[in-house]
Amino acid sequence: MTAILLAVTVFDLPKLTERKNEIDKLLTDPSVYGNLNESIKLNKELASIQFDLDTLNSLGERIKFVRDGLDECGDDAEMLNLFEGELLALEKDVDAFSVQTLLSGEYDNSNAILKIHSGAGGTEACDWVQMLARMYKMYAEKQGYKVVMLDSIDGDGAGFKSITFEIIGERAYGYLKGEMGVHRLVRISPFDANKRRHTSFASVEVMPEIENDTEVEIRTEDLKVDVYRSSGAGGQHVNTTDSAVRITHLPTGIVVACQNERSQIQNREKAMQMLKGKLVALKLQEQQNEALRLKGESKKIEWGSQIRSYVFCPYTLVKDHRTGYETSNLDVVMDGKIDEFIVNELKWSM
Repeated sequence: MTAILLAVTVFDLPKLTERKNEIDKLLTDPSVYGNLNESIKLNKELASIQFDLDTLNSLGERIKFVRDGLDECGDDAEMLNLFEGELLALEKDVDAFSVQTLLSGEYDNSNAILKIHSGAGGTEACDWVQMLARMYKMYAEKQGYKVVMLDSIDGDGAGFKSITFEIIGERAYGYLKGEMGVHRLVRISPFDANKRRHTSFASVEVMPEIENDTEVEIRTEDLKVDVYRSSGAGGQHVNTTDSAVRITHLPTGIVVACQNERSQIQNREKAMQMLKGKLVALKLQEQQNEALRLKGESKKIEWGSQIRSYVFCPYTLVKDHRTGYETSNLDVVMDGKIDEFIVNELKWSM
């Protein structure tokens, strides 16, 4: 119980309440609520603080219930077992909430946009992209997040050459940002008649959704915009009009595309959000690499770094090469249970 109380006190309840009151007051100021960017930013912060306050109040009530129950149990073995079970559940929930102290980045509370690319391996690699997409979608569903498809390019024969989707929910980017990098698959290929073992790669990009950010400046002359016919579902005009949009940022070579929305204007707006998110992710990556350099770490965190291996044969193993965390429970991981990998990466990256 002491450990639980210590974990909860990591969150400064009076400070959170003070900041909430401060934001409430700011949002009544005409100079603030008349500024769209500022009001959106403050409302997001307010929602995050309210979420923390509600959770802390709920945990506080549960702590009091368990503590009082344990004090009153005496020698009643049945009641002791009941409250000890409640205590274990409470410890788990407090530990999960405490992980949020690791999410202190400027954009950690944002929605996340994931783009998964196939690497070398042809059909096998495209199938691996689809498997990873399913894993992340199942993770999102377990967290109560919403998943929205943005763009995809079908593979030759199976899966996807690339797929992009948005994960909408509280702190989605904060939790998923550590998934950026190359994911390696080792298995007996279902596409090989000789049943040989194959190694395939797919890269995962993770970027925050950026709606309004004055710090991200994109010049029109730095953009190359292409429109093309959407290939996926999305409305009756999808296959008859050039509604899909692809934007290339010439200075960095970054390419984003969106075909999910019904109109070219909506697709362009979403693609611009994605571009801003990629530029922010690139800046954050450079800052993290510099922090590692100053700490004396020799390995950079780069788009091409192999972060995790998933071995289906000759044994089952999922291992994160940064943190060393591993599990043999491969099926559970592929069904979206990646919480331990995420938590260990957050602790490792601090």
